[in-house]
Amino acid sequence: MCDTMVDDDSRPYCNDMTYRYFAPYIFCVLFLSITLPTSGFANKYVDSTYAVRTIVLDAGHGGHIPGARGAISLEKNIALQVALKLGKALEAEIPGVKVYYTRTTDVNVELYKRIEFANQKRADLFISIHCNAAPSRRTQVRGTETFVSGFHRLGEQDAAIRENADILLEENYKENYSGFDPNDPESYILFSLMKNQFREQSIHLASFIQDQYAKSGRVDRGVQELGLQVLAGAGMPAVLTEIGFISHPEEERYMNSEKGQAEIVKNLVDAIKAYKRHVER
Repeated sequence: MCDTMVDDDSRPYCNDMTYRYFAPYIFCVLFLSITLPTSGFANKYVDSTYAVRTIVLDAGHGGHIPGARGAISLEKNIALQVALKLGKALEAEIPGVKVYYTRTTDVNVELYKRIEFANQKRADLFISIHCNAAPSRRTQVRGTETFVSGFHRLGEQDAAIRENADILLEENYKENYSGFDPNDPESYILFSLMKNQFREQSIHLASFIQDQYAKSGRVDRGVQELGLQVLAGAGMPAVLTEIGFISHPEEERYMNSEKGQAEIVKNLVDAIKAYKRHVER
């Protein structure tokens, strides 16, 4: 029992020994009082969000913005070829998965519209495909790397998450989300948890992608964090993968070849399958 005393500010407090004894229990009660009201909804919402049913593929650049230039090709063309082949392979090999594309022809789509499109489709994954390039004096730089959105841009997901939650509420409110108000302060705890989970799952996906590249003998430059606009507003796990250096003669030929593109597509399909098993088990 606490020996109540009064300090100079007339606020009751416990003596030091008693406080240290009860502090862990006080913390647990406070923690549970915050988390329990949202935990049931969080599980339902996260489960429905992370079941991989809809994937948006983004072929980088396009139209009057060609991206990186190689000796024999342009980034925009390679990215589109790989994206279209990847989409067909995903729908053929993963039953029930629907694939959408931010572009299917040689047009430029503004960056914010690409991720906006993924949010509108309520995508479970967003994958942007690009080719890397090094300065001309460093033509021997080669390899693959996959990016996730920089931690400092995490706050830009708020609107997308709220928008997706509102859509779900409109369609399934009585069935699954009764009593949940996206404007309630408790919901921001949930949004924060979801943003962190999106980030963690993005890193998992990026890691699976890099693992598959490495298994094919590609140089693995790892998973990187970068403040990319095309990823920042994503209301789902999202990555940008650099499938090789167009500035490296051998890698450019590889990315333009049927064999090379087939191998890249297989790497990405296998990575997405591994990720799907990871989040749905």
